[in-house]
Amino acid sequence: MNTAHLEEALQYHFHNPALLRLALTHPSCGAENNQRLEFLGDAVLQLAMSDIVFAAHPEQEEGGMTFLRARMVREETLCAVARHLQLGRYLRMDHGCEITGGRERPAVLADAMEAVLAAVYLDAGFDTAAALVRALWPREQEVPLPVTDNKTALQELLQGQGLPSPEYQTLAEEGPAHLRIFTVAVYTQGQEAGRGSGNSKKRAEQAAAGEALKRLRAAEETK
Repeated sequence: MNTAHLEEALQYHFHNPALLRLALTHPSCGAENNQRLEFLGDAVLQLAMSDIVFAAHPEQEEGGMTFLRARMVREETLCAVARHLQLGRYLRMDHGCEITGGRERPAVLADAMEAVLAAVYLDAGFDTAAALVRALWPREQEVPLPVTDNKTALQELLQGQGLPSPEYQTLAEEGPAHLRIFTVAVYTQGQEAGRGSGNSKKRAEQAAAGEALKRLRAAEETK
């Protein structure tokens, strides 16, 4: 497949086209595939994003920078960048993988995106690969927070802003033992940020964190 449009989207022309071809080759095609490049690309992305976060947050401590970097290099973000580039249409894979949706599978797209970064690194060096990350990656505020774990998402958001971790307090336990309902409040900087209920403390804490996230995001949108 002609990859000229992909190179145009990447804003990079390969001196060695074989590297890009290998980066786009799914393991279903055999031993010559993009897995080794994916391994290298992961390290390239980690270093490039570490440099970006370090420069953008001069007052941030190590923990906060780690959370920010993890948010920017996780599978969901890689997949979003790959889809923006329409990377799936250029992948080489066997028919069985293709008919089962391989071109749109998040893990496949994320691995291929890392492999492409590695290919650029091998073709032109780290500075060019890092420039590609700066050009293609969304800004921090454009990357959605995790929705499956409100407590983790809240901690990530607060630490990303250089704030201390949230604290949870059980306010009430009601009902018989087999139908217990817990009410929990979550506090940030000593102020109640959200409240939630559930049939376990963990579920109540998740609900409270979810409420806090809604309030904090709403406040960000009004700034």
